[in-house]
Amino acid sequence: MTERDDFTALFDRHRRELQVHCYRMLGSYQDSEDLLQETFLRAWRNRASFEGRSSFRTWLYRIATNACLDALERQQRRPRQAGGSLGGEIAWLEPFPDRLLDEVADADPGPATTLVDKETIELAFLAAIQHLPPRQRAVFILRDVLGWSAGDSAALLELSVPAANSALQRGRETLQRRLPARRADWARDSSAEEERLLLKYVEAHERSDVAAFAGLLSEDATFSMPPEPTWVVGRDEIVRFLVEHGFGTPQFGEFRLVPVRANRQPAAANYLRAPGDTEYRALALDVLHVEDGRIVELTTFMPELFPAFELPMTL
Repeated sequence: MTERDDFTALFDRHRRELQVHCYRMLGSYQDSEDLLQETFLRAWRNRASFEGRSSFRTWLYRIATNACLDALERQQRRPRQAGGSLGGEIAWLEPFPDRLLDEVADADPGPATTLVDKETIELAFLAAIQHLPPRQRAVFILRDVLGWSAGDSAALLELSVPAANSALQRGRETLQRRLPARRADWARDSSAEEERLLLKYVEAHERSDVAAFAGLLSEDATFSMPPEPTWVVGRDEIVRFLVEHGFGTPQFGEFRLVPVRANRQPAAANYLRAPGDTEYRALALDVLHVEDGRIVELTTFMPELFPAFELPMTL
């Protein structure tokens, strides 16, 4: 094996958790792939600088975090003032496949699994932390998600410990305002309950049953479609919006939905066969946030991410 082969093998032990780290920093699956590659290239070019004073994993996190901070400085993204959350404000938000999150948990059932805990990977959490300035976001992720010490976090970001602690406190205060009030209850939603609701969601769409779909929504449910600024609040308004755009009408076509999971949430890949067509074509990816047996947040994404979920573009 070559030196590059050996280095790649070492890097690959941490590849997926580094991608999740980049995803949380950027909020975009596609950006996380780009930043993972950038992290590898930077690490390879600077491999001689690794002196073993920290672990190889810590060294890679330093490189990945700085690559993300550089990307955020270039992008200069700002949340919209849309009066809502998720796609209503975070136009670049994208879902992350559970199959890749599972790779992190399978590779290291210990500390790395904190990176993919449901509470800190759901879309609402991802959207909320995009409101933090980049360095504040990095401190928060290192401290409150990864569980790093104040000293290690400050050293990675080349900050003093008081400065890092101050950034963390400001970040916590912002998230307290941004995160849903019932965030502590999220973990109580069982996968079995979510899967039952998802099955009903699939059936309602494939039957074009507007009433059945409406019955799955909470009264104050919200709907968004990143990167579009669409933001619809309330069950009746969501149903009205979708019907106006063709849902439930024969001329719209026939649905086939494939259940998947994203961000530790139930999701469904939508395929539509238009009248006269012979194939079902990729239409959208819906990610559901479920509370008390009802959908409280429905976020719909464009089909470009189907390959990341190992989904075909036609059925």
